[in-house]
Amino acid sequence: MEKISVGVLGATGVVGQMFVKLLENHPWFELTELAASERSSGKDYEEALEGRGIVSDQIPEYARNLKVKSCEPNLDCELVFSALDSNIALKTEEEFAKAGYAVSSKASSHRMDKDVPLIIPEVNPEHLGLIDVQRRKRGWKGFIVTDPNCSTIHMVLALKPLYDSFGIDKVMVTTMQSVSGAGYAGVSSLEIIDNVIPYIKNEEDKLENEPLKIFGTLSDSEINHAKMDISAQCNRVGVKYGHTESLSIKLSERAEEKDIIDSFNKFNPLKDLGLPSAPKRPVIYDRREDRPQPRLDLSPENGMASVVGRLRKCNILDYKFVVLGHNIIRGAAGAAILDAELLKIKGYVGQ
Repeated sequence: MEKISVGVLGATGVVGQMFVKLLENHPWFELTELAASERSSGKDYEEALEGRGIVSDQIPEYARNLKVKSCEPNLDCELVFSALDSNIALKTEEEFAKAGYAVSSKASSHRMDKDVPLIIPEVNPEHLGLIDVQRRKRGWKGFIVTDPNCSTIHMVLALKPLYDSFGIDKVMVTTMQSVSGAGYAGVSSLEIIDNVIPYIKNEEDKLENEPLKIFGTLSDSEINHAKMDISAQCNRVGVKYGHTESLSIKLSERAEEKDIIDSFNKFNPLKDLGLPSAPKRPVIYDRREDRPQPRLDLSPENGMASVVGRLRKCNILDYKFVVLGHNIIRGAAGAAILDAELLKIKGYVGQ
């Protein structure tokens, strides 16, 4: 099979580096273009990363000598993965879509646009139907597809089996989010060492609103948002990788603990699609009383799964449990690559 040529926008940042790592030897995609800020433009990737290579000890050999270009829509590829900062992504992603590129974005700029899909392939693949609306409305040859916030992805993956089986009325979530979620040099060591920062800009709004679009239903040319009350509190903690979330939920229907655990373990809606990055177990329930922990439980299914534990009755709502997920793999680059694989089999790229 001839591989689809792809590029990475924002290739020198934390998420951009993870894209480069995960795309090495990908069976469907060939990374041919890297783009970043003017500071890096014109340099070989290895030179551009000097002092910033924090995702891996080694830059993948295939990418070392790729020339970094500016983030302009003249790249020799069909699809671009965007790891741009949101303020830059807003305009740049639109320029690429207008020029005919497929854009799979990790940035938050377009997530809540009415005609832009906000996708988790296991949860709402039917929302890709918005691509046709987007092209028609905006007159684009290309399109933009977005990923949710990194914490939203893992929370929604854990909620989806319960939402389908029992319905969910209310969610209360408290996050403990790793420093890598703030990007390269995003949190000063003097701020985070021996400390917890109980504020992450715009994060609570994302956790409270993105799931309503994701769980919504596509009707004609728009998403009818789900009816669910979500209250979020977000904290930055001194962990390198991995977001931990404590949830309490109110179900629409009565459920026993064993039924909830069964729904976690049986959840695998992508099993017959053959997507290379799809985890065999998107949600893994760990029965040990003190798990999951970021140091020990971060990377099952190559970092593409959400690990759930500590399910128990809640004295205020119905049940409470803990969710852990890799924020840079499934929460970012891996999620966008999985979206692109879904785009391929649905005929939106590679035709």
